[in-house]
Amino acid sequence: MSRLVLFAIDLVAVTLLVFGLYFPRHRRRDLVVAYLGVNVGVLAVAGSLSSSSVGAGLGLGLFGVLSIIRLRSTELDQHEVAYYFSALALGILGPLSGGPLWLGPSLMGLILVVMYLGDHPRLLRTYRRQVMVLDSAITDQTALVAHLEQLLGARVHRAVVERVDLVNETTVVEVRYSFQSTEHILVGAAR
Repeated sequence: MSRLVLFAIDLVAVTLLVFGLYFPRHRRRDLVVAYLGVNVGVLAVAGSLSSSSVGAGLGLGLFGVLSIIRLRSTELDQHEVAYYFSALALGILGPLSGGPLWLGPSLMGLILVVMYLGDHPRLLRTYRRQVMVLDSAITDQTALVAHLEQLLGARVHRAVVERVDLVNETTVVEVRYSFQSTEHILVGAAR
């Protein structure tokens, strides 16, 4: 398979990743250009390094360092990090596919399928994570969980206190919880 065909497959794959999966589900426009840019940038550099004597290892190491810098420069949710690395991987697989001709496109397809399924809105849709600021200082864990369950109308799986302010009577807590049924989700979506 020619390199141009692999490049075209990469561009189709990243388009599906960004405009078929990420943007319709998360609507964060600023990351669209980041995902496209990192993919095409990695594709271009990996494509030029794959035929040079410098070697692909140097190029992959360079983009590993750049990705760490990029990920530290702004706060990203974990699903956004997954899309970021998927865009990186797609860009690397295009020009550096060794072995059988079908391997690179198959691995690209695998990435898309995993991202489609792993980030599907119906998967674990009753589970949530939220940071809450409560208008009371609660230091007892059992009382805190009971209070959160009453407020949320959900089962609390984990409550991690980030800060208790006894002067201003507030508690900042990270809560992981789930609804017992999808009724809460449907009611919330209707509002």
